[in-house]
Amino acid sequence: MRSLLASLLLMLLVAPALAQESHEASPADDPAATVEADVSTRSLEVTTGFTGHEIVVFGAIDNSEAPTNGSGYYDVVVVVEGTPLPLVVRRKSDVGGVWINTSSVTFASVPSYYAIASTRPIEEIAGPAVLERHAIGMQHIKMTPSTHKGAIEDYELAAFRSAVIRLKKSQNLYVLEPKDGVTFVGRSLFRATIPLPANVPVGPLVARTYLFHNGQVVSAHIARVTLHRAGIERLVHNFAFVHPASYGFIAVVLAIASGLLASAYFRRRPS
Repeated sequence: MRSLLASLLLMLLVAPALAQESHEASPADDPAATVEADVSTRSLEVTTGFTGHEIVVFGAIDNSEAPTNGSGYYDVVVVVEGTPLPLVVRRKSDVGGVWINTSSVTFASVPSYYAIASTRPIEEIAGPAVLERHAIGMQHIKMTPSTHKGAIEDYELAAFRSAVIRLKKSQNLYVLEPKDGVTFVGRSLFRATIPLPANVPVGPLVARTYLFHNGQVVSAHIARVTLHRAGIERLVHNFAFVHPASYGFIAVVLAIASGLLASAYFRRRPS
């Protein structure tokens, strides 16, 4: 009887310790991986001689398990997006041999700039639902139409969306970096280079960095870059918006003066 009581007492003392040890060793309780990122510059001046720039998004993964380009244990996607602006898209049609605007769609919100870089093609990183939720990828850019629902068919709206993306790409305002746009340096450090063209709209840019694991976003980080006018361009811009009538009058006078000078110059040239 005493032996049985001693065995029961020993089990009661040892069981909590074993349960605590098992709980501490459980991999499910390991802290989740997180991503920290930043940009190479927080402020960028746009002057009359601005020919474009490159910003570097860099960061590190905390609690990583030696991710490499080959293993693909973690995937990183960097999205740089400009200020959403309203945009009117018009479609031209041949009417009696004359190309005229026959239909249009007004989008209340279209990113003025959009660039994406990733460790792999985004289609291999996550499914369409996840990409749509986080607005990752050209096909998932958020464009809010002002047209009431039902006023335009879905296939027509998709055609206008595709036209916006095609035009923005031709202007180098929508950029999709090729494979390995985000590269790992060592165990957990990564970097991505995002090009800004000379015609990038002036305003704030948002750099969103996503950490993917098994097709899901496990962490995200946001950094901001501000593009602002400087020098003569800033003075002219401010004058145009503060004194629009005076700016218009001066512009007309300069145009007329330029035309008269050009006419006088070519008239005096010997034939």
